[in-house]
Amino acid sequence: MTLAVSATAAWQSERNRLLGIAYRMLGDFGHAEDVVSEVAMDAVRQERRSSVDSWPAWLTTVCVRRSVDRVRQLAAIREDYTGPWLPEPVDTARLPEETLANRELLSLTLLHLAEQLAPEARAALVLHRAFGMSAPEIGEILDKTPAAVRQMISRSERRLDIDPDAPAPRAKDRAALEKLVLAIENGEIDTVVAMLDRDAVLWADGGGKVKSAMNPLFGAARIARFFVGILEKAAALQPVTADLIDVNGGPALVLRHSGRADVLVLDGGPDGSIHGLRQISNPDKLTRVGL
Repeated sequence: MTLAVSATAAWQSERNRLLGIAYRMLGDFGHAEDVVSEVAMDAVRQERRSSVDSWPAWLTTVCVRRSVDRVRQLAAIREDYTGPWLPEPVDTARLPEETLANRELLSLTLLHLAEQLAPEARAALVLHRAFGMSAPEIGEILDKTPAAVRQMISRSERRLDIDPDAPAPRAKDRAALEKLVLAIENGEIDTVVAMLDRDAVLWADGGGKVKSAMNPLFGAARIARFFVGILEKAAALQPVTADLIDVNGGPALVLRHSGRADVLVLDGGPDGSIHGLRQISNPDKLTRVGL
């Protein structure tokens, strides 16, 4: 076996796990695939220079560091993004098993919230929560002390309101989404409005490609007016339809109206009310969702 084939074989064995790390870091599957491809080229070059004691450890380190660099590059680009930026949804069926891992930090909600973390803090949280790595292991990758890594993880969990002792999240209850689907298809606007928590927030990502709310909408009253306007205008032209799909390891709603499709992810409370809505309408971000 040649050195180059050895590096390639190691990368192929680890590719899906690396993809899971990069996607959780970037919230964009295309950029994640680019990072993992760059890691493959790095691996071949590295083995030509010197031997590697542990390919999984080496590949993980390079993937995380490249992802951190890519996060910093994308931050400047996303500052000029038209309207709110939301992660790219991916059909759960299209995600390799190693990418799904325990589904921790894979939901669109957490991918979106994690954007507020510094790149290295986000890396530490991903490696710890989604891949079970210890603080010393993460410290070697990020060139930090174990104490510094533990502090980053703790602060990140508090900021994202993650219970450090909670098990990996299970698939969300579909009841609220199923109720919403029926209400939309039957034109029951009052039911849709009644499901919204008083302090609910809507983020809508049209990317400047389709008409969408340019800023987050706060409060049930404003969100209700937004959706009533959309649904009533669209229904006058053709029926509005809604379906359930599975993205990022959990259920989501596909809303079809006005010749377009929107993917809607909900954050529900224990009482079935809707606290947060994330609407991805940018067609460039819907290529990995079976619509």
